[in-house]
Amino acid sequence: MRKGSFVATALAALLTAAAPAGAADTAVSGASLDTAIFAGGCFWCVEQAFDEVDGVVETVSGYTGGTVANPTYKQVSAGGTRHVEAVQVRFDPKKVSYSMLLDAFWHNIDPLDGGGQFCDRGDSYRSVIFAMNDDQRKAAEASKAALEKKFGETIATSIEPAATFYPAEEYHQDYYRKNPVRYKFYKWNCGRAQRLEEIWGKPAGKP
Repeated sequence: MRKGSFVATALAALLTAAAPAGAADTAVSGASLDTAIFAGGCFWCVEQAFDEVDGVVETVSGYTGGTVANPTYKQVSAGGTRHVEAVQVRFDPKKVSYSMLLDAFWHNIDPLDGGGQFCDRGDSYRSVIFAMNDDQRKAAEASKAALEKKFGETIATSIEPAATFYPAEEYHQDYYRKNPVRYKFYKWNCGRAQRLEEIWGKPAGKP
């Protein structure tokens, strides 16, 4: 099922929805930042999740892991390029560690689902950790092993070497801020929040 199918109807019920809070701090020098790449289904949702992590300076939605140069959304969603929707995260390692980003990633995906994420199905929506270097790979492998022990099941998320990352079209960037009503309608109807609560429990502070 495609996310576009949820945004075309019944939006009036959400007209009072408020836009998500503020942008990430971009004052940190680029030279002091590290990069991580995560794929967890719809990149709109993954982008929002990481923007809410203290120490994350920038997030970019895009495509990676495939075989076609400069892929378009239409090509990727059709499934012919082998790319996945992913988010490139630029972060300040003095404020947030890669291990903390891994924890944020796991808590915003269904790690048991190998066929996509939530309502978005197919290879372009599979969950992947793209390791930028050997240290990231080792940290990712350790965190995945810990989850397999916790759940007593195989974790479907793969760990792969980082490949060329292609930023998505501009209208996808910060989609949750630019189109808050449509975004919230999609996210709710996709069942993302409901399934995350089922797996991980209610977020801290939620009644």
